[in-house]
Amino acid sequence: MIRAFEPVEDRSRSASFQSNRRAATLKDHKPLKITLLESELFGHVAGAFTDAKRDRAGRLASAHGGTLFLDEVGEIPIEAQAKLLRFLQFGEIQRLGSDRTEKVDVRIVAATHRDLRQMGKDGRFREDLYFRLKVLDLTLPPLCERRGDVALLADHFLHRFWRRPGERPRWTPRAERALLAHPYPGNVRELAHAVERACLLARGPDLDLDLLPPDMAGAASGPAAEPAFSELTSGGLNEAREASVAAVEQRFLVELMRRCNGNVSRAARESGLHRTYLQKLLARHREAIGSLAGLPEVA
Repeated sequence: MIRAFEPVEDRSRSASFQSNRRAATLKDHKPLKITLLESELFGHVAGAFTDAKRDRAGRLASAHGGTLFLDEVGEIPIEAQAKLLRFLQFGEIQRLGSDRTEKVDVRIVAATHRDLRQMGKDGRFREDLYFRLKVLDLTLPPLCERRGDVALLADHFLHRFWRRPGERPRWTPRAERALLAHPYPGNVRELAHAVERACLLARGPDLDLDLLPPDMAGAASGPAAEPAFSELTSGGLNEAREASVAAVEQRFLVELMRRCNGNVSRAARESGLHRTYLQKLLARHREAIGSLAGLPEVA
């Protein structure tokens, strides 16, 4: 996630500052045509383009005095990035079809799952816009790197999506094992959708393996190997859990790299995993992957 606090004179406060500014969100801008996207952000005047029958304030003007969240900022077409940069630099916008600029005071919070620095080097994202946005940088690791959060999030989503008053839903042990072992290439959304699916299909409060998506249930559908505990303590439990997760990750990587003939870029595209994270996984399990898949070592 990248946050930009610009432009104001006294906005050099902590990121934990509890602002009373209004908040607005702009997301899913990838499918929009460039003209419609600019209209959505910056507004337009009547006659600026076909069907522009009256003046319209864009999201930035509407969020004046507040905060605008730009989701998946890496998907904004490069043609529109120059205007966004101008706003961040000077705090002014120009509506489509108008020759007049307007001053607006909006805090921008932007998020992306893409590597904007690499996109800048590839010419797909303006480097000056990247550095202008990168005032306060907060990186949230993918769920597969936060195994301790899976159980907490699964419980949160379970209570959020459960719609049967008077019943207390709970996972069976093997369903819980499957949830903890899954690599989550789709990150938190994948976990949320899996829990929602289970809640919709459930006929009672006990949620078993058959309610989970097939790719998630597959790892635990066969006889489960008995975990070996070094000691019956919380440390021993975490150690056994990490060993089980490592086995699942290795099996996932073997099948993925076999299907992609060892091509990391193709594997990242087809799996939906970020290339950098996939390379970390491959490096972590390099010895096991090489012996099981017969693939060359990954640097």
